[in-house]
Parts: sequence; structure tokens; C-alpha cells
Amino acid sequence: MNTSTRLRIWDLPTRLFHWLLVVGMVALLVTSKIGGDAMAWHLRLGQGVLALLVFRVLWGVVGGYWSRFLTFVPSPQRLLAYLRGQGTVRDEVGHNPLGALSVLGMLGIIGLQVFTGLLTDDEIFYAGPLTGLVSGDTVAWATTWHKTWGQWLLLGAIALHVLALVFYSVVQKKKLVPAMVHGDKEAVPAGVPASRDGWTQRLLALVVLAVGAGAAWWVWQLGGPGF
Repeated sequence: MNTSTRLRIWDLPTRLFHWLLVVGMVALLVTSKIGGDAMAWHLRLGQGVLALLVFRVLWGVVGGYWSRFLTFVPSPQRLLAYLRGQGTVRDEVGHNPLGALSVLGMLGIIGLQVFTGLLTDDEIFYAGPLTGLVSGDTVAWATTWHKTWGQWLLLGAIALHVLALVFYSVVQKKKLVPAMVHGDKEAVPAGVPASRDGWTQRLLALVVLAVGAGAAWWVWQLGGPGF
């Protein structure tokens, strides 16, 4: 148990994942709007984001305490209590129950966008590596979703995420962004466990990242030697 008022909440691998995902998603949106030769980078970035998503799912099992799904994903009872204003101290340390649902929603939306990208065919420059494994109707649906509704849903989720950060910062005076930079939170009550963030944990993260990169590479190879 830790009696310090400053506690490591977000381990380095979680923080790097977060900011690499931010950079990757911005770059994907930009390259999709540029089109043309930029689509080659769009494909590489999509492969990188897929690797990051696989990493985060696995890291949600073996990562630092506050990065694990079992720690921050709320039960219905915990969510209801939080909405009634009956949350506990632990609800304010890592992701609160609403924040946890936001994280899951964002990962799901990004995952769906990456998946439909694998099935997209613009019939001019690009065909995703999985287009040959599904029907033409599926490819047509995935292409439409990826270029229209999927993009709008993603942009809406990003906007809500940013607005939530502004609300917590301005209205509730809770600075969430700094903790995702240096990993620590201030004024944490005694007895709250810290996340492990030593070199053993970071070496484990490299292994998990290698698994994620290998999984992304394997998916891309399903499209044949051209991918």
C-alpha cells in the first residue's frame, strides 16, 4: 500500500500507446483527405494503428494495474452508483466509469474503422488486403462505411473526447492530460495501489508490441505479395 500523495497511475507503455494513437489517427485522417500518392502512407499508418490496437487489447490484460480492463471497466452496479453521485475514491484515480466506457467506445470505433479499411476498394488506386476474402457486397458496404459514416462517427467521438477533457479541466478543475504525459497523479489517497512501471514491465511491453506488429503484418499478408 502506498501512503504518498503522488502515485504512478499510467505506465510508460500506456502513455506511449495513447500518444502514438493520437498521432496515427490524425495522420490517417490527413492522408485520407489528400488522397493520391498519400494513400501509400495511409496504408502504412493503418497497419501501424492495427498493431497498436492489438497491443492495447493485450496490454489491457497484462499491463500496469490501472491500464487493465478488469481494473477500470465498470460493472453495471458501479456505473449506476457513479451516476447517482455515489462513486468511490478509486473511481477518480484511473478512468472513472464514464471515462472507461469512453475508452472502450473509442477503441471500438477505431477498430471498426481499421477493419473496414482492410475491406475497402476504391476501384482506382487501392484495395484492402482482405477484399479478396469476402463478397463484393461486403466490400461495397465496408468502402461506403469507411469513407462516410465511419469517418463521421470517428470525428464525433474525437470531438466528444476533447470536450470531455475541457469540461474536466475547466469546470471540475481536474487536469487529466498531464497525468497521461508524466504518468503520475497528485493528491491520491493512501492505500491506492500504483501501477508497476519498471524495466521488467517495459520489456514485457516490447514483447507485447512485437506480437501486435506480427499480427498486423500477418493480416496484411493475407492480401498476397502486393501487400
